[in-house]
Amino acid sequence: MANTPQSKKRARQNERRLAVNKARRSRIRTHLRKVEEAIASGDKDAATAALRAAQPELMRGVSKGVFHKNTASRKVSRLSARVKALG
Repeated sequence: MANTPQSKKRARQNERRLAVNKARRSRIRTHLRKVEEAIASGDKDAATAALRAAQPELMRGVSKGVFHKNTASRKVSRLSARVKALG
């Protein structure tokens, strides 16, 4: 339990940041799911468009501290390889 005024303020700030980060993470996962669904359907154009939309969202998550840079790069790399492999 937070006792000092500073620790109480930090607890409030952490709650707000948690909400923001949760929303951002959810939005990124939605974009990634759209890419996955396009790949599963075999539609290369839709998959390419979805990947193009997902990349900036992932990198924005990196700059905001939601994901590590290497994690985002790995996800983009693997997804782009799968999109490229589509017929």
